[in-house]
Amino acid sequence: MRNTSEKSGARALRERLKNPEIIMAPGCYDCLSARLIEQAGFEAAFMTGFGASGSILGQPDYGLMTMNEMVSVCANMNAILHIPLIGDIDTGYGNPLNVYRTVREFERAGMAAVHLEDQVFPKRCGHMEKKAVIPMEEHVEKIRAAVEARDDMMIIARTDCRATHNMDEVIRRLEAYRDAGADIIYADALRSPEEMKAVGSIPGVYKFANQVEFGKTPVMSADEIQALGFSIVIYPVGTIFTAARAMKNMLELLKKNRKATEDRAVMTTFEEYNKIVGMERLTEMEAGYKVDEYKKRLKQD
Repeated sequence: MRNTSEKSGARALRERLKNPEIIMAPGCYDCLSARLIEQAGFEAAFMTGFGASGSILGQPDYGLMTMNEMVSVCANMNAILHIPLIGDIDTGYGNPLNVYRTVREFERAGMAAVHLEDQVFPKRCGHMEKKAVIPMEEHVEKIRAAVEARDDMMIIARTDCRATHNMDEVIRRLEAYRDAGADIIYADALRSPEEMKAVGSIPGVYKFANQVEFGKTPVMSADEIQALGFSIVIYPVGTIFTAARAMKNMLELLKKNRKATEDRAVMTTFEEYNKIVGMERLTEMEAGYKVDEYKKRLKQD
């Protein structure tokens, strides 16, 4: 369980960014996937709105998750994580005043950083078609509100305008968002290493990259992305894509064979799973509270 005396995720992320080595942050959509990311040794995790929408609503990332639902997911993850959690706050759920409240709520949930995008609401996943963006000047005001609202949490300014404009507009927007106070800039769904290099070359701000399996941006190694000028790279959908395929295969086999499997190649064991979710720690805590002695006294009474 989290030790509340530890430094905040935001301060930890700021310190880590002073190291030029790129931060790899896989996507988590619930507390189990968040635990697995930390246990695998990653330095940060990314709360994926794409994955959360699928996991919680059983719906695509199409602007259907509410702010309160997203905040709840983040707070639950931060209750068990000891690494910085970066999050998705979509379009901020309204105008600059809504953005101000949204940022306050996500910071209260323990987020290290959040990204705010310039899509028209309701938004859609950055690698879907038919996106639309608001005027740059409107998003600048949202970024200003986000920066004014936060205490330590880092603000990532995201543009989705590559779907609707050329790279000149991408650069123009990102520079304006930087100048509005964003700590990190992010252009989603870039289409080539050359486009990524153009973003990575923007001075005076950290840069954020996205690797979506089967998406629009070429899959590259973290070292290659770092060489293009990026400080953070997220892998938002790999975990939920893998989990969905594994569960689908298991259920098809159960339906076909009419018998449970104990295939260690595709499943954790009962003991492995309990270790992942922290059963050992709870057992130690329970022993310290002398719960068994209390149960004995109840039986005697």
